[in-house]
Amino acid sequence: MASQTSSGHDVEKSAIQHAESISTNEIDLSGIDEKKLLRKLDWALVPWVSLLYLLSFLDRTSIGNARLYNLEPSLKINDNQYNIALTIFFFSYAIFEVPSNILLKRLKPSIWLSALMLLWGIVMTVQGLVHNYGGLLGARWMLGTFEAGLFPGVNFYLSFWYKRSEFGVRAAIFFSAATVSGAFGGLLAAAISNMDGIGGKPAWAWIFILEGLATVVAGACSFWIIQDFPDTATFLTEAERAFVVRRLQEDDQFSAAGEKLKWQWVVDSLLDWKTWIGMLIYMGADGPLYAFALFLPTIISQVSLGFSATPANLLTVPVYVLACIMTCGVGFYADRWGNRGYFNLAFFTIAGAGYIILIASRNASLSYFAVFLAAAGVYPLIPNTIAWFSNNVEGSYKRSVTLAMIIGFGNINGAVSSNVYRTKDKPWFRLGHGIVFAYIGIGFTVTLLAIYYLRKENARRERGERDEIIKGVTGENKSPVGGGKVYDSLEQVKREKGDAWSGYRYTL
Repeated sequence: MASQTSSGHDVEKSAIQHAESISTNEIDLSGIDEKKLLRKLDWALVPWVSLLYLLSFLDRTSIGNARLYNLEPSLKINDNQYNIALTIFFFSYAIFEVPSNILLKRLKPSIWLSALMLLWGIVMTVQGLVHNYGGLLGARWMLGTFEAGLFPGVNFYLSFWYKRSEFGVRAAIFFSAATVSGAFGGLLAAAISNMDGIGGKPAWAWIFILEGLATVVAGACSFWIIQDFPDTATFLTEAERAFVVRRLQEDDQFSAAGEKLKWQWVVDSLLDWKTWIGMLIYMGADGPLYAFALFLPTIISQVSLGFSATPANLLTVPVYVLACIMTCGVGFYADRWGNRGYFNLAFFTIAGAGYIILIASRNASLSYFAVFLAAAGVYPLIPNTIAWFSNNVEGSYKRSVTLAMIIGFGNINGAVSSNVYRTKDKPWFRLGHGIVFAYIGIGFTVTLLAIYYLRKENARRERGERDEIIKGVTGENKSPVGGGKVYDSLEQVKREKGDAWSGYRYTL
């Protein structure tokens, strides 16, 4: 075990030294076309990780589609037991997100993310072979354990490659795979249901088995497809690798040239108010997301004139198409215009309007319209919130912990939202819709607070209230206010303080 730890430290140290060398050596970068390089990065990185997330979201939410094909009577479980099976996933999912993100930085993404996929694909396949309630609970717990690393891991991973003003649309495209999964999941479940009885297996079992096998294949391929970090990317030339690192450093991402693990970075994340306020905002978006994704087929089947399983699944498709378009659109314009917090306010409002209609409606057509409104509001909030707080945290290890805590806390609320739609409340589910609306209200309110405090902190830095003391530097820098540590250079300030450096400006 000691030798493995030492080996991991040596690999990390070697990677840092190599990154620093390519960013500081005199390499001719004059021939680099930045737009062409950006497209090269996009094609090498974004499509595959988006496919992986599509499979991830499909695997975790397909139980909602499978439920319509007699999952409960087949396993002899009741409504409460079904909800517990949904809930247990979120506990393991939330618990393992922070350690997984730390391990992603310590290990190669191509190894860690691929191994996780392979393992949860096996678990998903086995979920189709369970015969009782205990087996379903065990499969859902293990599925959450292995899926925990993908979403926070890929968001963290993409932040290694892109500038802050470029990250949002890539995060949105990556997350839009969840909306594609929702649409595709309904179509796929409807198609797979035709295998009912083949091999003595019911339709719900074949949904789990075939989707799990697809994940196993994708996980195995990922060992060769996923790139690791900019300084070791085999699809880039030496000059292109240096250019990627340098442009990130110019964007105040000082850790782009490499950073050794110090537990101080973990502590800094835990003590940073942005981490905790980000957790509350993400909770306000993620609670509604899981309630929506897990129960949309059930809601539609109940309110839309009692449609049976396959028509109800098919009616979810246009809802997710709209969610996908809105998610990618918000990612694009938030990158272009900035002000991600204000986008949050707008889309919390849209989502809230949708749920107000769902609470009040007693008309199937009106409720179906409200579902579109809710999807258009909820789905863009997830990648926009992740991009917003990723933009406002510097230091790769600190960012890894912050993102994992934000996403983990949001996901633990899936344990709540997976229990709010009770069978006895059908067909209108007023209690469930009311709880989701409360989540949205929390997200809106805390977003207002985040914007206020980020603007206030930026103003303090503009006034020089956060200036550092740097040896031998006079004239060019503002006079420091108060005492504090004396730094040898500006580079030391940036390295040690990260986003707390006085020259760093937070994104509103």
